[in-house]
Amino acid sequence: MSVREEKRNLNSIPMGSLGIIPLKGCEELGDKVDKYLVKWRTERKNEHKTSLAFAGYQRDSYIIQARVPRFGTGEAKGEILQSVRGDDLYLIVDVTNYSMTYSLCGQKNHMSPDDHYQNLKRIIAAVGGKARRITVIMPFLYESRQHKRTARESLDCALALQEMVDMGVDNIITFDAHDARVQNAIPLHGFETVSPTYQFIKGLLNNVDDLTIDADHMMIISPDEGGMSRAIYMANVMGLDMGMFYKRRDYTKVVNGRNPIVAHEFLGSNVEGKDVIIVDDMISSGESVLEVAADLKKRKASRIFVASTFGLFTNGLKRFDKAYEDGIIYRLLTTNLIYQRPELLEKPWYISCDMSKYIAYIIDTLNHDSSISDLLNPLDRIHSIIEKYQRGELHNK
Repeated sequence: MSVREEKRNLNSIPMGSLGIIPLKGCEELGDKVDKYLVKWRTERKNEHKTSLAFAGYQRDSYIIQARVPRFGTGEAKGEILQSVRGDDLYLIVDVTNYSMTYSLCGQKNHMSPDDHYQNLKRIIAAVGGKARRITVIMPFLYESRQHKRTARESLDCALALQEMVDMGVDNIITFDAHDARVQNAIPLHGFETVSPTYQFIKGLLNNVDDLTIDADHMMIISPDEGGMSRAIYMANVMGLDMGMFYKRRDYTKVVNGRNPIVAHEFLGSNVEGKDVIIVDDMISSGESVLEVAADLKKRKASRIFVASTFGLFTNGLKRFDKAYEDGIIYRLLTTNLIYQRPELLEKPWYISCDMSKYIAYIIDTLNHDSSISDLLNPLDRIHSIIEKYQRGELHNK
């Protein structure tokens, strides 16, 4: 039995029969999570497995069949195709999956975050309050970049959170929220923002076999002031120094809805000869992170690794190919929490960090109404994997 199994109380009565509903565009992640849960619950020796309270505990699949058919006009409805009465439901949604399409008056339309969020609400509405509990797992928090008001403008993320809890959602689990303070919109409901720091470190150590993990040879960099806490945590758990850039903007102009960046200014110690890990929550166009990487190269940094929870790549991959060819970046890590375009997975500079096992642990633990605080603090696991790496025990690819 693993250390993680021992720390969790899995003999407690489940909240309800477990059900997972991966929404359209999230099926692949949902299937991986489901396979872990089926495997663990088949192997788990639980003395109460045969009791009535554990009915439906061990099944071939925990996925509940649901769909969102559309009318010719593009309007839709949510349908759940089996009973969910009394279930502990986990809805998984990827609001950024633009590869999904539907017919709108005969035209092919790509699904936007608004479409995915609307589908989520349709499925919650189809449940009709019959489930014991509903938890929404939304890795990329819908509208999370619109988290504060600087002018007369809408607060979309806060509105979405309030709308979900008004519909009966009990818990919302997201990853690396752009600003976790948005949870203040729903202070009496569960909101967890999970960091994939351990998965980044694991992905890096499994794919790069010549790292020297100490303050003389490595450094963590935050590309902006907003990501400081993320970089500080990673630097502390790895025993490294940290530096940061801040963006100098031209507040007299507005381009594409924001003030353009004039320059990136660096605050931190000397990076010369050091491997550098740039940590961020998302790569959108990639312009900002590549400018930071180029600046670090001018400061004579050695290899540059970029670790970002969400790889959106809104302007394509060409500039990353060029940055790799020019030696500006060495490796780039993102998670499989959101849609990964097929060509990305083929790139020599790309490392994918699988989060399905972590999500399965969270679901398994929450279904038993057990604490997930240990899962949210991966300090012991990080130290353990670094020690194994330094002893040469990790299987390097």
